[in-house]
Amino acid sequence: MSKDKAIIPATTALIVIDLQNDFLHPQGAYARGGDSNPPALLLPACVAEVARTLKAAGGMVATSQFTLWHDAAGEPMVSPHLKALRPYLSKGDFAAGSWGHANVDELQGLVDVTVNKVAYSAFFNTQLDWVLRRAGIDTVAVCGIVTNGGVASTVRDAHMRDYHAVVLSDGCAAFGEERHNTSLADMRNVAEVMSCQDFTQALA
Repeated sequence: MSKDKAIIPATTALIVIDLQNDFLHPQGAYARGGDSNPPALLLPACVAEVARTLKAAGGMVATSQFTLWHDAAGEPMVSPHLKALRPYLSKGDFAAGSWGHANVDELQGLVDVTVNKVAYSAFFNTQLDWVLRRAGIDTVAVCGIVTNGGVASTVRDAHMRDYHAVVLSDGCAAFGEERHNTSLADMRNVAEVMSCQDFTQALA
């Protein structure tokens, strides 16, 4: 699908990747583990404004929530690569239905559909594609965390499914500015990259 396709609000969805308490809140799992991503803390207010504008124009807002399902003993099933990166993740972190698993407060009342995900992409083993297609969506604007992880994987999966993909450059963040900028540059091969302000102006 052409990267310069016009953005029509009624067929556009904002896909918010993993803006959850366990990632961002001072009492969340990442903060307790000593992991800090200051640029990500600025995202909720910016993304919420985009969501309000899109919904007012007739579009849809979807969120993904990274989820650690538990085994029969109640222990979280953490993939080996993630366990190596974040060894502090423990029982109760990112548990479905928990406070830590929930979207940040700024998104309350703005979300039309939420999917639980177990890997980087919001499309992998979720019902997101089914919901978007039933809703007549052909354009997705992706934001959230992290730019080189969940955002990039979701954008590439959207491209593979023939959605018109847009990346909100200041609506996502990574652990380090270089990673963020490199990932944005790489995604230009499969998506439009624009600021939150430019996106909301395009909706008008």
